Amino acid sequence: DEVMLESLTDNSHFIHGYGTQLNVQGLISESNSGALSRGDLRHYRWDHLYSYIRNVNIMLQKLETADVPESFKNSVQGEALFLRAYFYHNLVRAYGGVPLITNVYNLGDDYEIARNTFAESIDFIVSEADKAANLLPLEPRAKGRMGKGAALALKSRILTFAASDLFDNPTGPNPEITGYTSGSQEARYERAKAASKEVMDLDYYSLFNRIDDPSTNYEQLFVVNEDHEEIIAARFFDGARDWDDRWLPAQFNGPNGYRGWAGNTPIQAVVDAYEMADGTEFDWSKPEHSASPYENRDPRFYASILYDGAPWVDPPSFRAPYDKTGNIQTFEKVTTPNGEFSGIDTRNGPIEDWNGSYSRYYLRKFIDPSMPPQERQETPYIYFRYAEVVLNYVEANIGLGLEDEARTYLNMIRNRAGMPDITESGSELMQKYQNERRIELFGEEHRYFDIRRWMIAPEVMTDAYGITVTAEATDATDRSTYTNYTYSTDRLVQQRGWDDSHYFSPIPKDELNRNSLLVQNPGY
Repeated sequence: DEVMLESLTDNSHFIHGYGTQLNVQGLISESNSGALSRGDLRHYRWDHLYSYIRNVNIMLQKLETADVPESFKNSVQGEALFLRAYFYHNLVRAYGGVPLITNVYNLGDDYEIARNTFAESIDFIVSEADKAANLLPLEPRAKGRMGKGAALALKSRILTFAASDLFDNPTGPNPEITGYTSGSQEARYERAKAASKEVMDLDYYSLFNRIDDPSTNYEQLFVVNEDHEEIIAARFFDGARDWDDRWLPAQFNGPNGYRGWAGNTPIQAVVDAYEMADGTEFDWSKPEHSASPYENRDPRFYASILYDGAPWVDPPSFRAPYDKTGNIQTFEKVTTPNGEFSGIDTRNGPIEDWNGSYSRYYLRKFIDPSMPPQERQETPYIYFRYAEVVLNYVEANIGLGLEDEARTYLNMIRNRAGMPDITESGSELMQKYQNERRIELFGEEHRYFDIRRWMIAPEVMTDAYGITVTAEATDATDRSTYTNYTYSTDRLVQQRGWDDSHYFSPIPKDELNRNSLLVQNPGY
């Protein structure tokens, strides 16, 4: 899909609009949810999710009388229960407590049903996940099918979500639908920790760590075309799908100088969030950082973001006259003996300038450089992976004050990425964890919910900026001749803002009109 949920966060900007501006400026309403009203993000839409749930309910009803082997029936039932739990977990993360429907409605039935509480909704998802885990085999019956680990990873995710500050004793009208009105946050962290440990104790998954170079290893985690050891649940592409099912990350997000559409472009805030290779924070006020901002960074940076000067693929014929070396050109201008030139991969370049990035960065993660940009990728799209479960486990331990355990497992993630151990404690440990999660899971549809559940959205959903780069060269087409770079981060990409109503999505007006028992979320 073209629009990534990441572009509704402080990590990315979607250059084509498509309603995303309403989401990042705090302007959505029950009549217009911006990009969340589009088909690209249909897996978070109220109407689509309940349609999917109805399909699962019908399937489970018919499965009861199906004449199939018991082992097959159990496996299919487990997959269906997982899917129902997954769809409800997307509903709850977006809306809070929702109506829990497990029966199949027919014409003439009373369709009006009230929202269940947040606690009831979480418990239902956990129960469904447990039932699915008990029915599913450890090894999925086929590639792309769900195994026991997928159900348990879903439980780990939703319980980590539910233990967060946002849902601890909420205020306002109908607090029971936006959080817990009883019980302790400590007990919720204990549940989250146990759920994550349950996945880890399967001893079936591990961190992808096949390649010595940590940047290449991180890149390959997402583009190797196989069901590898870190994948818990993923979607696989067989090349026989229609347009809506195509996986085209290079086409949708690649540089315009390679005839990509730019799409979801990283912004300066996430670029600056990548640490230096020695584990210290990147700081523009330090001359050694600002002089060469893309050197000696966290190895994951080079596998996630394309920046000015980044090595990329060999120039195709239409690019070759402007670029001999296959490096990204997002500079504002380069001054040469023959005049001044704009970067090929900008909105002032000679190739499809209308598709250039405003931030002057492009997405690198998920893109297989061995594939022509316009061709379908058949690499898997990962929904759950082992690193997320480990991070969930770390977060629960921090919440419980078990800092040694938290650091041990957080450093597992960092060491795999070629980064040094962290030693922080207290609030600094939580800040380190939050940034580590931001970097490790960049682009994987976590940041949108993380900034809400941690209640940091008001601080981070500020104006989006990009980079302005200038240089001098003897030959504009040969990157090796470039010198005297300057960098400025005052390039305004998009004005943004935050409204506290956006902690939850609004239930669409049409749904409220259909069901008088529904209660709208606060602020809409």
